[in-house]
Amino acid sequence: MYRYTILAVGKMKNRALSSLCADYTKRLRRQGSCEMVELKDGSVESEGQRIVEAIEKRSGSMVYALAEEGKERSSSAFAKELYQLQGRPALFVIGGAFGLSPAVKTLADNSLSLSQMTLTHEMARLLLIEQIYRSVAINTGSKYHHD
Repeated sequence: MYRYTILAVGKMKNRALSSLCADYTKRLRRQGSCEMVELKDGSVESEGQRIVEAIEKRSGSMVYALAEEGKERSSSAFAKELYQLQGRPALFVIGGAFGLSPAVKTLADNSLSLSQMTLTHEMARLLLIEQIYRSVAINTGSKYHHD
């Protein structure tokens, strides 16, 4: 069973994107634990402080920081990586409009990039939750993903 938490700075303002994120979260909860935690936005430093506090409350989690300099992965490689956690909780961190503070990047176990292109944090949230869902589908043999 998996336990995933997405820490995201800021609220979803786009209702369509918010609805899609809620749908994928609901689907994920059928097979494991998936939590979306929204943190108040502000300066990169204040956001970073709130993120660091949230990470510390979830000790033992594998922490993935979404960052433009992060490593891109294929869906299959990402699924394999999450499968290898073997039940260890994973925490995915999405910063605000100006990215993540160096303190958060230092705490992260992995740095993940969804694309070389710049994305809004709302789009990043949607793409991340869909890729997490796709990973679960790959790992459970669902027909959602096909090569």
